[in-house]
Amino acid sequence: MRIYPKFTISKKSEKTIRAGHRWVYGDEVLSVEGDYRSGDIADVVSQSGKWLGAGFINDISKIRVRILSRNPNDRFDEAFWRRRVKYAVDYRRKVMGEDFECCRLIFGEADGIPGLTVDRFSNVLVSEVLCLGTDKVKAAIYDELIKQTGCGIIYERGDNALRDKEGLERRCGFAFGDGDGHVIITENGLKFDVDYINGQKTGFFLDQKYNRAAVARLAGGMRVLDCFTHSGAFALNCAAAGASEVTAVDISASALESARRSAAVNGMDNVRFIQADVFDFLSSAERNYDLIILDPPAFTKSNSTVSSAARGYKEINFKAMKLLHRGGYLATCSCSHFMTDSLFRQMLSEAAADADVSLRQIEARQQGPDHPVLWGVPETEYLKFYIFQIV
Repeated sequence: MRIYPKFTISKKSEKTIRAGHRWVYGDEVLSVEGDYRSGDIADVVSQSGKWLGAGFINDISKIRVRILSRNPNDRFDEAFWRRRVKYAVDYRRKVMGEDFECCRLIFGEADGIPGLTVDRFSNVLVSEVLCLGTDKVKAAIYDELIKQTGCGIIYERGDNALRDKEGLERRCGFAFGDGDGHVIITENGLKFDVDYINGQKTGFFLDQKYNRAAVARLAGGMRVLDCFTHSGAFALNCAAAGASEVTAVDISASALESARRSAAVNGMDNVRFIQADVFDFLSSAERNYDLIILDPPAFTKSNSTVSSAARGYKEINFKAMKLLHRGGYLATCSCSHFMTDSLFRQMLSEAAADADVSLRQIEARQQGPDHPVLWGVPETEYLKFYIFQIV
């Protein structure tokens, strides 16, 4: 018989847990019974004593308990974690098909493994752990990932400042195997040189894979401007699709160097890379583009900065709309969970009104299915992506 400490939570928190959410915040815990240490597992109960689930405790984090399961029969042993990994990997095999060798294998709460991200780049798995409890059981998780995928390398990216808030030391290194930090992947038929040690996040943004293909379908014969190009993925997809010319802009010299390496791997010499602040570039650019792509980093990571982020999004979208001639195309997105779809759409409407243009929507898209949206957990629904014609 298992005996865990008991956390009694508020009615507000009970309602969100019943609706599918996985987090209990510190101010939602009304009382605690039993001894424990951060990283242990606790039972979560309602004020009437009804069992609601069990999850990892962390007294340091604002998220006091991260629910692991609402099945009272679950035992959180090694077999439990191996099952969770197998379920996640089997799901990717099914929904990603031939793209299984380059996709997100674990997407945190959406896969029932709190705070864990694992991206697959061919033979390399890159992980990021942002939950103390998950960090303690990662050995079993990694072992099952190797078993399920046959990959020879696991590299941990532990340099995220969010680890501080979980009481985790910042560290990076190989958890399994060894390598030089670079791997060549294939996306939409193109080769990309991924720097998984020094690149942003895990080294490459996999969530836009199918959005890049959607934009590339429009790019034939067009003059394309790819803003915030980072690894050059949108630019190279458009160049491969027959764009007449492609300009890729980013402020980061290291990102542009990575993009140039990928262009060279594909034998492309029709992409011009420019190091510049995108806001400044859009202000001074000439009106000679048929398709503009805006893929900025998250301008906000909290509710408190949403208003200023909206102004930033509006500025770049307004400038892009003014640069495009009537009949031109705009692909624009936000990867911030806090910039909700309704707020993003409102911002786009205001930018269009100020630019004195109308937007003809072609597609509304999200992140790929390897980054699944778990209903009841709004944090898993973060990427908004729209393609418009300017009319």
